[in-house]
Amino acid sequence: MLESILSTVGHYWHLVLPVFAIAYLASNYFNKGLHRYPGPALARVSDVWRFVDVWNRRPDITHVKLHRRHGDIVRLGPNTLSFSDPAAIKTIYGLNKGFVKSGFYPPQQAVSQGKRLPSLFSTTDESYHANLRRSVNSAFSMSALVQYEPLVNEVIELFLERTREVYAASGKVCDFALWLQYFAFDVIGQITYSKQHGFVDKNEDVDGMIAYLGRLFSYVAPIGQMPFLDLLVLKNPIVLTLDKLGFKPFAFPITNFAKARMSERMSEISHDKGEKVPSGAATPGRGDLLSMFLKAQAQRPDFMTDQRVLTMAVSMAFAGSETTAISLAAVFYFLVKHPSCYKKLQDELDGALREGRVGKAENALITWTESQTLPYLDAVIKESFRLHPAAGLPLERITPSGGITIGKGHIPGGTIVGCSAWVIHRHEPTFCPSQAPEKYPIDDFIPERWLDASTEQRKEMEATMFQFGAGSRTCIGKNISLLEVYKLVPNFLTRFNVELDDPSKEWKLHNAWFVKQLNFNVKFSERQQVARERSDSGKFVT
Repeated sequence: MLESILSTVGHYWHLVLPVFAIAYLASNYFNKGLHRYPGPALARVSDVWRFVDVWNRRPDITHVKLHRRHGDIVRLGPNTLSFSDPAAIKTIYGLNKGFVKSGFYPPQQAVSQGKRLPSLFSTTDESYHANLRRSVNSAFSMSALVQYEPLVNEVIELFLERTREVYAASGKVCDFALWLQYFAFDVIGQITYSKQHGFVDKNEDVDGMIAYLGRLFSYVAPIGQMPFLDLLVLKNPIVLTLDKLGFKPFAFPITNFAKARMSERMSEISHDKGEKVPSGAATPGRGDLLSMFLKAQAQRPDFMTDQRVLTMAVSMAFAGSETTAISLAAVFYFLVKHPSCYKKLQDELDGALREGRVGKAENALITWTESQTLPYLDAVIKESFRLHPAAGLPLERITPSGGITIGKGHIPGGTIVGCSAWVIHRHEPTFCPSQAPEKYPIDDFIPERWLDASTEQRKEMEATMFQFGAGSRTCIGKNISLLEVYKLVPNFLTRFNVELDDPSKEWKLHNAWFVKQLNFNVKFSERQQVARERSDSGKFVT
């Protein structure tokens, strides 16, 4: 019987294959009744549409256009829905809703000794995430910023001086987005290990870390649309076995750097050279993240293994440097493209300096606390976050098995759903002040929208901002990123003028999960400012 069937199929294969293909595509099209939601025709039948769209590096544009054409819910794949109504955020990302992360995230896991390193960001195991976050949460609280600010100050002072030496003094053109990534990488190194990577000092991509990250994100963004492909490429058994044996065909230089810093720290806290340092030993006199991770290990040694301490250290650089640099570049770009906003912010900074309201610290740097008293600075940064959030794809989740109501419709269980900050941040009813919406076009950079909004609407706008995610999976490094942004922007603009090398050229955006800026070429000049002058030693003083 079986032989007869196989013989018949073999004889009529040219007819059988199209029938199977049509049946497969029809099954995808009608999957779980999702055919009732609008979206591109190809997206309804195959994830290949998603893969190609992300491969083309501007899915953010695609998603915004689709939602403007079709409304609050758009189908991006046979089993994938995107939502634009901010109300969906509370359901999809709210606490105890039963959603889990999709297969988009595991391809982003680093590998060490042939084993995956699931991080807070990349794990899909909610129990593991809750345990890991509980172990290290205190290291990322707002109160912890106090101990990290001096570490950030060290990098800012070096960054300002190197900007003067390398660029302002010579008139050399600067790739500002890259220069800011050097800064962000060194801040992460300083906060994590009390040791900078050396990007700013050397003005180079140390060990090719940034280039590696660029290639990695360019890989995981499209691969994440069809995650099984990762099991055939970077996470296949052959690659993992080679890595375990010491042959690293896809070596992760940040992992190597983190291992070296951990080894140094354990040697540092060892009382005798021949003594084995116990896991979780305290690190006296240090206020960095590694100290906090080791403290967590001492408190929970059964859970916080050496590998998980390493995972936390690696993940800081993995996402922290890229997202913060993108946010900083966005702030500076929008300012130089909008001279009136730039001048308004400079006037606010100069006035605060002149009146002695900021820059009172011994090092003359504007502090985190002082930056919070500058309303136009706050509006500029928030508007930059709104128009150019770092993450450029939906933050995918899988609905609970029994299904759930999102908005006005019931979404079946096992459906991939998500919101993109690029879409959410362009929700007109939320971000256009109701008293005169025509004055605040949603696609325009207008910091005043934050100042002119009523108290109630501003609260709604702030609650809708999605650049750090939402719920229990909100970016754990959010406060550190905000510390960097709110400190560097005012301190940089009080020292230097920034202008585009060619004002007629726009930057180019490359959406490889994070929307990186290219061709952001500028020139700097030192400011002759009212409240500061540079001493003969080259340091900025009041």
